[in-house]
Amino acid sequence: MTTIRPATPDDVPTILELIKALAEFEKLSHEVVATEDQLRSTLFGERPAAEVLICEVDSKPAGFALFFTNYSTFLAKPGIYLEDLFIKPDMRSHGLGKKMLIELARIALARDCGRLEWSVLDWNTRARKFYEELGAIPMTEWTVHRVTGSALTSLASL
Repeated sequence: MTTIRPATPDDVPTILELIKALAEFEKLSHEVVATEDQLRSTLFGERPAAEVLICEVDSKPAGFALFFTNYSTFLAKPGIYLEDLFIKPDMRSHGLGKKMLIELARIALARDCGRLEWSVLDWNTRARKFYEELGAIPMTEWTVHRVTGSALTSLASL
């Protein structure tokens, strides 16, 4: 039986485990510095920065979706940005990713959001095909920019 539910503070160890599994899949394990304490604070503290859905199969964690509210100035509506969607490799091809996206779409509509969006690594052709089959449109005219680490510190000190 598949269950998709909002994460609770008790899920923090599971969330970190799934984040590490995602990083391993993306060959980015060396970049994971998140700790349980940081996740507890940033996801369930006074001002939560994001929300998490946990996907369980027979009461065992199978995946997660981490998302947060963004805003469309053109629509004058909030949106949902899906930061990460991950299903454990041995649980793939059972429709779990689709169920997670359906739940996110329902949340977006219930919150009167104007859009649900996310980024996909260029090399992940399986994910790109999956998303496009569900009606997602690649935004090829947009390029993501990021400022982090010392570049962020430098920019803030200008």
